[in-house]
Amino acid sequence: MENISFETRVLHTSFEKEDPYHSLSMPVYNTAAYEFATAEEMEEAFCGRTADHAYSRITNPTVQYFEQRIREVTGAMSVTALNSGMAAISNALITLARAGGNIVTSSHLFGNTYSLLKTTLGAFGVEARFCDLTNVEEVRKRIDGNTCALFLEVITNPQMEVADLKALADVLHAAQVPLVADTTLVPFHVFRAADFGVDIEIVSSTKYISGGATGLGGLIIDYGTFDWRRLHSGQTQPAFDRSDGFSFRLRKEVHRNLGAYMTPQVAYMQTLGLETMEVRFARQAETCLRLARELQALPAVESVNYPGLETSAYHQLSMRQFGALPCAMLTFDLASREVCFRFMNRLKMIRRATNLFDNKSLAIHPASTIYGSFTEEQRRAMDASQKTIRLSVGLEKETDLLNDIIQALS
Repeated sequence: MENISFETRVLHTSFEKEDPYHSLSMPVYNTAAYEFATAEEMEEAFCGRTADHAYSRITNPTVQYFEQRIREVTGAMSVTALNSGMAAISNALITLARAGGNIVTSSHLFGNTYSLLKTTLGAFGVEARFCDLTNVEEVRKRIDGNTCALFLEVITNPQMEVADLKALADVLHAAQVPLVADTTLVPFHVFRAADFGVDIEIVSSTKYISGGATGLGGLIIDYGTFDWRRLHSGQTQPAFDRSDGFSFRLRKEVHRNLGAYMTPQVAYMQTLGLETMEVRFARQAETCLRLARELQALPAVESVNYPGLETSAYHQLSMRQFGALPCAMLTFDLASREVCFRFMNRLKMIRRATNLFDNKSLAIHPASTIYGSFTEEQRRAMDASQKTIRLSVGLEKETDLLNDIIQALS
């Protein structure tokens, strides 16, 4: 079927092979290994010359169906499902990076992503070049012949910064550098990454897709828009001599060697979650915008940060890229760290927990948790303020959430 909606398409992806019992849901293949009729067939599968499954660390029918559904709704060339969002980021960047190369990025990153780029990859000779990604000219000056990629979050967590993706893509592609974007905060049906020049999209499927935080997962989505033969690191990575070099190296080498493939149980649950994502997001994002406006009127709240607000410095850009309802997360500042802790401790319905886009609303103090292992100087450089509360909005009624916030502030 052509020209069908996201909501319909996500429900009607066919199985690769017909189920003998005509199940409407892909069965969970709880198996590690697969039997072959002959040694010759086994050789062909292990050498990648057939699509037969050989071992569930590499491929699994249930996980493959989940990947197939994501390809169907995104129009991607290739999708790889891994066991967390951080696994997706690390697998993608390791596929691209090399000793002596650099990755241009922002200091406005989720704490573990910052640590991966600065510390983990740095120990292997990969330089993280931090700059202001909202300044295109600064980015132009920071990329060079050793730049392996530019990596960013399309809405930063928790700073809520938004960069101009098309402007960045123009600069990067002229310099033959791929744009890699973590789009976790904005779901597929709201934001089509390839339309804005994103070559590799990374998503924590733990969030919107899982549908109530039922399991950890991550996705690497390759749109086939970048000719990897043009990448500078192709000088030392023979896999990049192919036009599909990124996905080829990821699937044939990196993901196999790191062993972070998604489990079939999680793939089954997230396939079901994907079916209701659009409905849940509509409710959560609408509530989030209304709460953001209500919070602005509360005397105890110093500021509210949400790109959907007209007062946001990124509002117009966010409208162009994501529409009126960009995400279901906001942040707000109170008077001090101590006031934030008192507020958190007084919450009665909103849960004190990490994660985003659970069916329940979640509050966290990022500076003492996500950025708790950093120094105060590092936190200031990352704009991780001690005065900030992050709120992930769930499916509760707006009035109930607002009443809980008001009583906790009193």
